[in-house]
Amino acid sequence: MRIGRKRVLRLLGISTLLLTLTGCWDNKDINHRSLPIVMGVSKLDGQYHIVLQIPEPLQSQGTEFRLVKGTGATINEIVDRIGSNMETQMDLLHLKVILFDKAYATSGLNDAVTAFIRSNEISPKTMAVICDEPIDQFFENIKQYSMNNGTLLDDFFKVNAGWSPQVATSRIWELFRSIHSYTHDEAIPIIKSGKGTIIETKGSAIIRNGKMVGRLTPNETLIANLFSGLDVKGKIEVMDNATVQIVNNRITHHSSIVDGKPVLNCQIKLRVALLETKGHPTQDKIKQNLQALLTDRLNHVLTKMKEEQADILGIGQLFRNRLQRDELRMWRANYLPNLKADVKFKVYIDNEGDLKMDV
Repeated sequence: MRIGRKRVLRLLGISTLLLTLTGCWDNKDINHRSLPIVMGVSKLDGQYHIVLQIPEPLQSQGTEFRLVKGTGATINEIVDRIGSNMETQMDLLHLKVILFDKAYATSGLNDAVTAFIRSNEISPKTMAVICDEPIDQFFENIKQYSMNNGTLLDDFFKVNAGWSPQVATSRIWELFRSIHSYTHDEAIPIIKSGKGTIIETKGSAIIRNGKMVGRLTPNETLIANLFSGLDVKGKIEVMDNATVQIVNNRITHHSSIVDGKPVLNCQIKLRVALLETKGHPTQDKIKQNLQALLTDRLNHVLTKMKEEQADILGIGQLFRNRLQRDELRMWRANYLPNLKADVKFKVYIDNEGDLKMDV
């Protein structure tokens, strides 16, 4: 009798647990969902213009895409209207790239970035990119190449696909952080449709308080990536007497305040492989030329930072424990222009190929 009661209690307990399970009743089949990969955003006369690139698998092989467009007073209004007119449910969580028009970036991205962060439908890890040509023209130019690869723009920024060390990487959350940070601005990649290639990198935009105030060349963007601690392995540097390829990089730094001015001592170690030589340069000569090339490039970046009062290298982050909050608030205006930076590049040649060189 006791055994029967225990079995009944167990069955009741299991039944109660089953009733609490939600199940999969609200799941939608993949065929009934649209997964935009890229969103283009521009603004004219107070009206937003949105373009969504939606990949569609072909029955045979490959992927093509369609473009869905809308105009309105707010981004959420446009997205809601587009979704209500589509035959499938639109899922923005799979959005990989948000492409901002250059003119809109110059006027300020704050409203759009804030809307994306507040939205629960868009991942804060989505890549932020600036288009160096009208967005509609960009999509039209790459249309013929995207018929069999609807994710090529996403692939361009993937480390294991098309990304290169001289291409900036910036996420929506990083852009939002820079808007509200006293000591860290952001460098956003700039692209356009290419002629010999599908997409062409045009360097990166200097973003201060959400506005584009300047730009870096691709080679100057490499310096920003070095300071961010990114692996720039594979970058080829060409000099008058040699061509080398970076195989490893490491950065160390020390910050201090001297006579009320910020001082940064930094060392960047680079290991390179020798690819080509002209004449018979020694190892020391190649090292000196590469150090001079990178130092000159860094000085150009620092000059732009001071002129635009935009800390895209995040140097101010190194002084957060040395300045009071009120002082950090004035980092861009009072401290960055007076920054004394002593940055040394230390080069090691790991591989000389099949040639033996004079030390």
